[in-house]
Amino acid sequence: MRRTDPGRIKILPVCGAPVSGDNNSRGTYGNAPAYNNDSGSFGWALLGFFIPLVGLILYIVWKDEKPKSAKRAGKGALVSVMLYLIIMVIYLIVMFAALGSVVNSVNDMAVVALL
Repeated sequence: MRRTDPGRIKILPVCGAPVSGDNNSRGTYGNAPAYNNDSGSFGWALLGFFIPLVGLILYIVWKDEKPKSAKRAGKGALVSVMLYLIIMVIYLIVMFAALGSVVNSVNDMAVVALL
């Protein structure tokens, strides 16, 4: 067993990072805090907007872990679905109006043909 000098700093052989503590502990290197990068960037909103199912899944998975990013992805998905529904309602109104116009034209032609 090799003894180390008490004044010497221990270094990890793989990465060269210094380690504090005695031989029996892992030191501060093993107990580093987890880095949580929750910026809530606009990219998550775009992803949720263009692929709403992915936005919904990301919201469900990240709502506790990354609340800002989850909120962005969820809002993107919600806006996408709402915009789709508005466009569909407008489309149906236009189609029924066009259908009514065609029916009126056919009725007018039938009346003229009978005369």
